Amino acid sequence: MNILVIAPHPDDEILGVGGTIAKRAEEGHAAYVCIVTKGYEPLFHEPIIEQGRNECRAADKYLGVKETIFLDFPAAMLEEVPRYKLNDGILNVVQRVKPEEVYIPHRGDMQIDHKMVVDAAMVALRPKYDHKVKRIYAYETLSETGWDVPNTVNEFIPTVYEDISITVEKKVKAMNMFQTQLEKFPNARSIGAIEALARYRGSTITVDAAEAFALVREIKL
Repeated sequence: MNILVIAPHPDDEILGVGGTIAKRAEEGHAAYVCIVTKGYEPLFHEPIIEQGRNECRAADKYLGVKETIFLDFPAAMLEEVPRYKLNDGILNVVQRVKPEEVYIPHRGDMQIDHKMVVDAAMVALRPKYDHKVKRIYAYETLSETGWDVPNTVNEFIPTVYEDISITVEKKVKAMNMFQTQLEKFPNARSIGAIEALARYRGSTITVDAAEAFALVREIKL
C-alpha cells in the first residue's frame, strides 16, 4: 500500500502523522511526503530554509519515508498563487504516487497555507480519476489546530485513532531533528507537547500513545 502525507510546511508531517508514518513503514508499506511550500526571501532567510529542508529529509528518512517531494510554492503567500497551479501541483503528485491512504491538514487550522492546501488537495483527490484514493484523513498540527476562531467549522473532531505506542519514540526523535522549528515546552511546537498529545490521544482508546485523525472520505470498492 502507498500512503501520502500532504504537508503545507516541513515538520507538519511529523507533528501530525509521524508515528503513523513510522508504523506504516515498519509494516512494509511505502510512505511518501509532499511538502507543498518553500520559504523565500525576504520573509525567510535562505540558510534557514535550506537547513529546514535538510532536517525534513533526514527526519522523513529516519521514519522510513520512501520519498519526500517538494513543490516550492511560496510559504505564507499561497494566496498569490493561481488556484489552478496549486491544484495541479498536488494533483500531479497524487497521480504519480497513486496512494491508497492520504493524510491532509485539518481545514480549521489557523495558518491560511493549511486551509488552502486542504482545498487544493480535495480538488486533486476527487474520485473521478482512474486511481481512486480509498481513505482520506485530516490530521491535527500542534501550534495550528485549535488556535483559530472557535466554531463548529474550525473544531477538530477526531473519528479515527492510530495506536502509535511502538513508534511514538521514533516520532519524538524525528521531531528532535527539526532544530529550526523546535521550541521549549510549554510551547505547542515542543517535544513536551508532542508527547503530551500522544499520551492524551492514547488514553482515549486505552493505549500508551496514539495519533488522532478525522475521516474525510472512505471508498469501499
